[in-house]
Amino acid sequence: MHALPEDGRITHHIKGQSTLRPYSAATQHEFLTAAGTLTLSPGRLALWLCQDRIYAAHAYPRFIGLLISKIPFDGPAVEEELNRETLAMLTICLEGIIREAAFFEGVAKEWGLDINGWIERKATRDYTAEMARVASVGSLEEGLVFLWAMEQVYLDAWKYVKSLFPLQNDSEDDTANAIRQLANNWTTPEFEEFVQKVEDLANRHFARRHHGHSYSAVRAMESIWARVVELEEMFWPEDGEDTRLSSRAF
Repeated sequence: MHALPEDGRITHHIKGQSTLRPYSAATQHEFLTAAGTLTLSPGRLALWLCQDRIYAAHAYPRFIGLLISKIPFDGPAVEEELNRETLAMLTICLEGIIREAAFFEGVAKEWGLDINGWIERKATRDYTAEMARVASVGSLEEGLVFLWAMEQVYLDAWKYVKSLFPLQNDSEDDTANAIRQLANNWTTPEFEEFVQKVEDLANRHFARRHHGHSYSAVRAMESIWARVVELEEMFWPEDGEDTRLSSRAF
């Protein structure tokens, strides 16, 4: 079934759909469980930080830049207002990702995590390739739904991590401290508000472009959601990958 809910919000619809991989596979992955229970190894955390830095420093800015290039320059006044809001939000995305890339490096330095010398994972290549594809050949509303989906999964994943934290004590090691810092960064009210604003923009663009909510348009958004869930699940490194993917092993 591809009927939208009564409120007409495409994001509410797709998040309620069953996907090939369940949502919990991406937001409650074993990597995240190990992080939340503070049993994650420093090597595995460093490997993930390295991969996320590739995403943040290279793939995400290109993705956002391509979305900006799709914002229409002309149209009625009511549409121009939405276009300006979209440009402002995407600019915030670029500003935020610059801070985030620096944040990764700061956390790594503070807590002794070596984020250099890792092989790029296939999951990272697959994710960044899909980002480039959607931003290049997809519509603006498809790109915004993809953006919202990435941010929503990330928010829910780190909220899950934080929900598992034991009471903090003075004997925790550097890796535990790094995990707490990461989780606190991505579970703030400000980040949650940001995700909600991206979701609102995605819904408004979809409604503007697809007044009749065509089957093909809804199906395309369902596919984007399912693909992001799949990519996010694969992005979390499996146990033992840090041993196999260290460039020092080659």
